[in-house]
Amino acid sequence: MGAARRLAPQICRSFRRGFSGMASSGGSSSAQDRLLASACIGCLSRTAARATAHLANLGPVGGAMMEPQLPMIMRCVTTRRGVSSCRGFASLPPHTELQMPSLSPTMNQGNIAGWKKQPGDEIAAGDVLCEVETDKATMEWEAQDEGFMAKILVDAGAKDIAVGTPVAVVCEDAGDVGAFENYQPGEGAPAAAAAEESEEPEAEDAPGVDGVESESGATAGDFPEHVVLGLPALSPTMSQGNIAGWKKKEGEAVAAGDSIAEIETDKATMEWEAQDDGFVAKILLEAGAKDIPVGEPALVIVEEEGDVAAFSNFSKTDASGGEPKKPAPKKEAAPSLPPAEPKQKEQPEQAPPKPQPATSKPAGTRVVASPYAKKLAREANVDVSQAQASGPNGRIVAADVQQLIQSGGGQPAQAAPEAASQATAEAPEGGEFTDEQHSQIRKVTAKRLLESKQTIPHYYLTIDCRVDRLLSLRKQLNEQLAAGSSGAKLSVNDFVVKAAALALKKVPDVNAAWYPDFTRRFHNIDISIAVQTPVGLMVPILRNADGRGLTDISAGIKALAGKAKDNKLKPDEFTGGTFTVSNLGMFGVDQFSAIINPPQSAILAVGGSSERVVPTASGSFEAAMYMSATLSCDHRVVDGAMGATWLQAFRGYLEDPVTMIL
Repeated sequence: MGAARRLAPQICRSFRRGFSGMASSGGSSSAQDRLLASACIGCLSRTAARATAHLANLGPVGGAMMEPQLPMIMRCVTTRRGVSSCRGFASLPPHTELQMPSLSPTMNQGNIAGWKKQPGDEIAAGDVLCEVETDKATMEWEAQDEGFMAKILVDAGAKDIAVGTPVAVVCEDAGDVGAFENYQPGEGAPAAAAAEESEEPEAEDAPGVDGVESESGATAGDFPEHVVLGLPALSPTMSQGNIAGWKKKEGEAVAAGDSIAEIETDKATMEWEAQDDGFVAKILLEAGAKDIPVGEPALVIVEEEGDVAAFSNFSKTDASGGEPKKPAPKKEAAPSLPPAEPKQKEQPEQAPPKPQPATSKPAGTRVVASPYAKKLAREANVDVSQAQASGPNGRIVAADVQQLIQSGGGQPAQAAPEAASQATAEAPEGGEFTDEQHSQIRKVTAKRLLESKQTIPHYYLTIDCRVDRLLSLRKQLNEQLAAGSSGAKLSVNDFVVKAAALALKKVPDVNAAWYPDFTRRFHNIDISIAVQTPVGLMVPILRNADGRGLTDISAGIKALAGKAKDNKLKPDEFTGGTFTVSNLGMFGVDQFSAIINPPQSAILAVGGSSERVVPTASGSFEAAMYMSATLSCDHRVVDGAMGATWLQAFRGYLEDPVTMIL
């Protein structure tokens, strides 16, 4: 109930615009706030009795206005709290509507591979409800609470089910299952339930919105109206970031468009811009903070300068509604574990010395535990192998870990094997070394390259190109440019990028990307250029390279490379490329093979030019300049013959460079 009250003022502001029509009924802004807050508190409590009681306190007018809106508010509020299921209170028995969960950080839809529970089956916390095929793997979806499967809304085999779509209904009593035979998602209307009314004391509902309490001891009324800003996602792949520095201090005014802070993302250091006017009331994350998850409360903004002082003791706990995350399970989960209790009673003498270590599996033995059980153990910092397994075939389920935590047992989890191996890989005695922290860019680059090599079937094609004509033309064009006022100078890489773009236009099937259910053929040719920066490898993108001239390409690459080295790239300058060129020729490298940049299907690795002695048509010999180029291909998209055809087109443009200009 405390969480409901703490969230109510924030939800009031969210809904105020949507219910602006209430003003025509004669209600003041504060009356609307109280109206919305009361309804939201009732909804957040997830009980019909409480919602009805709050509506009754509003009088006949307020109750009549808000009652039809309760189902919608309920859905919005549960979404606001990140709840993956909605508790129904209606003419139907008490039930929970389960929605398709997000089982991986990048999952936005999934397929129902198969249901493990059928209507009427009993469910315990930790039981596997069904297998869900995500964007990464087929995973088990485990129940969070006990109950009975009342209705399956999405059949096994259903594909592309959006995260948040209702897929099943769970009720509390086995006798209620039959009531859901014709259930439809979202069905229900507010109704009083005397049974639920008796479950929680009436006194808990007594305080109104003005009596909202927080964990810090303050009430919601102690904090003026404010907005808590979470760390934003400044790039499409950003999941966490570092606070490089704050541009605004507490008490300073902020206007829409002002830079609030510099954020180091997985791609570059970018500016976080304000969306609205106000004043900085509290900074919750210090400059230099690292690995901050997207959405983590970072800043508090108020509308009035005079309200800033009220936030001097504001904390992250207040920002999150006064409910710090706890690894401990819900109290109601305990009754679902009767088998574990007798073991403690039968062997009470083992409880004080913490017997779990003796029962843990020896090092190197595989621990069979569900993903949710491992997650609970990790959050509570206990060794999952010390839990008493109650699942099928000796499997440790979430309930076992919950019991271990509640009993106070479990030693701190040992370091991961990779961490242990790193610890043993210390320098010899007397050796000296320096450990450098990885930047966000280097971390993400390492992760993506490893994923590429492990998941993409690479193969490599190498070809030698005679570049005498190219070098001669480049020299001629640079002399002409030097005589002008532009100051431009063409590099060999400019010709390479142009030739690669035209080859993609000539062999468009290489300009593609692999996705699980389809291959995407790009109609635009956007070349990613590999650039080494002090913080790691960057790949800024030269858009529409096939339609640009050599001087335009040269200027574009120089500008992008400069931004990359200064960490000033914008998101649209490093996302969405269709093909990559990596050139190490300027470092004296003759030939190398590059790793594909997913989801692209190919990358071109270019070495330096070198002089060779070659035979002529007349039977004599002559010196010639050659350059090696290696095309790394994704065999799922680019077949060998297709890759070879592309390389032939590429070589044709390099060996006869005038055709690139025509």
